[in-house]
Amino acid sequence: MMQIVGMIATQHRNAGAVAAALIPDNMHTMSTTAEGDRVTTMITGTQIRSVIASVDDYLMNLAIAEDANNVSAPNNNHQVM
Repeated sequence: MMQIVGMIATQHRNAGAVAAALIPDNMHTMSTTAEGDRVTTMITGTQIRSVIASVDDYLMNLAIAEDANNVSAPNNNHQVM
């Protein structure tokens, strides 16, 4: 049986928050960690179509997590109360 292993690594201003948003949606074949400004996700599987579907879902979730992090992160021009 073929084993497929892939890694997606991305940089973020608040990597911990992005990773925390991604982890609940991880399948049992995925693991996500944050270190410094980097989020790393390992994806494994035995069927290429399943791995591709997992990567596709992950990338959509990543875009949403990054957008949410950018909206909720305070900046120097606005005061958060």
